[in-house]
Amino acid sequence: MIMKIFHYILILITVNVCAQSKILIYMDLQQTDHLKAYGITFNALKAGGTADWLLNYRGGSFMLDYSNDLAIKCRVKGVAFQPLSQEEVVKIYSLVQSEDNNMDVVRLEKAPSIAVYVPPYFKPWDDAVTLALDYAEVKYDKIWVEEILRGDLSKYDWLHLNHEDFTGQYGKFYGSFNQAAWYIEQQVTYEKEAAKLGFKKVSEMERAVVLDIKDYVGKGGFLFAMCSATDSYDIALAAQNVDIVDRMYDGDPPDVDAQNKLDFSQTFAFENFKLEMNPLVYEYSDIDIQLPEVGPEQNDYFTLFDFSAKYDPVPTMLTQNHVNVIHGFMGQTTAFRKSLIKKSCYILGERANSDQVKYIHGNFGRGTFTFYGGHDPEDYQHAVGDPPTNLSVYKNSPGYRLILNNILFPAAKKKEQKT
Repeated sequence: MIMKIFHYILILITVNVCAQSKILIYMDLQQTDHLKAYGITFNALKAGGTADWLLNYRGGSFMLDYSNDLAIKCRVKGVAFQPLSQEEVVKIYSLVQSEDNNMDVVRLEKAPSIAVYVPPYFKPWDDAVTLALDYAEVKYDKIWVEEILRGDLSKYDWLHLNHEDFTGQYGKFYGSFNQAAWYIEQQVTYEKEAAKLGFKKVSEMERAVVLDIKDYVGKGGFLFAMCSATDSYDIALAAQNVDIVDRMYDGDPPDVDAQNKLDFSQTFAFENFKLEMNPLVYEYSDIDIQLPEVGPEQNDYFTLFDFSAKYDPVPTMLTQNHVNVIHGFMGQTTAFRKSLIKKSCYILGERANSDQVKYIHGNFGRGTFTFYGGHDPEDYQHAVGDPPTNLSVYKNSPGYRLILNNILFPAAKKKEQKT
């Protein structure tokens, strides 16, 4: 009798699994935890599975093969989902792939290996990307200068840079913080690293890092940068053959003709910018949008562009969201001046009726770069020493979703990445 009951239960479970052939993790306003949903999808790929990213369908939803284990994980993590029958799956795919709709299906095949550029004094709350990855439970490795210069980037598909100063000027905090303990610690740490690796100056070490990263992208790497790692990276590329660093940073004066010696053909995203050569001014160049230009916080919003899902899948992936107007946020580099962005770049998000661009993407060699202005999407004006952002309070953050879009698009089937 017991065996008959067990056999009957087994049949019911089998029928139920067969009826529910897919799980839809919908990403519209009905989703209970958008950020964890990326982690669920990423880790399903990590475990050897595949997923379909349904571009522009219910906020950029994910379709995965049904399993009881996956359903349980979604429930435990608080991620809303819908089991689908085969008939329902066919209807959704038919809708998404119809030529009448600006939607498409992108197959995600392999979770990218992730590296985050992290100095030794790094605090977890200093970087919105590490906060997002930790909250979503996405595994990553921390690397710094030595790992890059010895060739470790070849181990990774995706690299994140945050508020690093690749010009070697320690963020240009000298005027305000040169006596602060954290500033002194930062300078000592970098100078020791440069000496250990055989460089006379920190700016020379940073140049070597910048060029290795450029080579990494050219060979097919995916680069995602935020805050000052965006413009300072391109400035360092343009200035790789000229000294732009003043004596309080590297012990000798800069080239008096540095501006005219910049080589904009070497940069990824920006051109024709003007350097801020005053070493006491907290700014690198005129790429960055200044606070008076941003204006009141209550008016600070940027809009995501609407791309063709079928013809421009990469920018479409990078802009998937449940809203298309997002509250802005400040940073050492807050946003980019549109007039200084190369025409080859995709503008993914900008402030309406202004010269202010928040989010850009481009190709270099076989790889790509994506730059996102600002420090923390849910901490409008982050200050040194501020507490970390608690993402369990912001689990539906559209600004953080843009970060996590970037960790999934490298998983897309290769033919889908041609734009």
